[in-house]
Amino acid sequence: MGRQPCCDKVGLKRGPWTIEEDHKLMTFILNNGIQCWRLVPKLAGLMRCGKSCRLRWINYLRPDLKRGALTEAEEEMIIKLHSQLGNRWSKIAAHFPGRTDNEIKNHWNTRIKKKLKLRGLDPTTHKPLDQPGSSIAKINGVDDHNQQQSSSSGEEEMMMIMKKDYPIPNYEYALQQTLNSSLDESLELESNIIPAGSEDMDTLSMDMYNPDDQRQEPYQTWIGSPLQWDLFNNLDGNFL
Repeated sequence: MGRQPCCDKVGLKRGPWTIEEDHKLMTFILNNGIQCWRLVPKLAGLMRCGKSCRLRWINYLRPDLKRGALTEAEEEMIIKLHSQLGNRWSKIAAHFPGRTDNEIKNHWNTRIKKKLKLRGLDPTTHKPLDQPGSSIAKINGVDDHNQQQSSSSGEEEMMMIMKKDYPIPNYEYALQQTLNSSLDESLELESNIIPAGSEDMDTLSMDMYNPDDQRQEPYQTWIGSPLQWDLFNNLDGNFL
């Protein structure tokens, strides 16, 4: 179970505090002390919640509150305590009488962190920024590793897609096949060529340019065959 709310917050005033509200709160606490913050608004005649009254008193109205900017010595002390205690602002504020934990925390986030970065120190671990143990170096290392891993995985995925959709041809093998086929064709042509003036060339020319043989061969074959003349004998008998 969580902590119960300090009040119902129904009909309560919100927003900046007025001078009259500050005077009522200071007068009541200085005369009666602080017993229970939940009862302070009702007893002091304020339409505020107990939490608002407590923060207003601690951060702005208490008499021992030290005002003004933090000095260089106080900043160095805060850096030293932060390296030992971390973000435990209430314990750090206990070493500075008159300073609030909220004031020290705001000063740390607005000024001291930037000063440590200018010195080359990690505000979280108080180690050099380029040292492997620093939080910034870890973050950068993780980012670089993730970036390299994502880029390498992206390149591998792209190569797989290219190999799948557009297979890379083997240009050396294709070139060798082309040269071999051209060489075979050239050798075949050379083997079919007959030198001029040879006997084979004369015979080939006679065979190619002798049309009488082609014209007379069918008639000579038909006349020389005795079977062909027997057909006419039958025709003579029919006509007679």
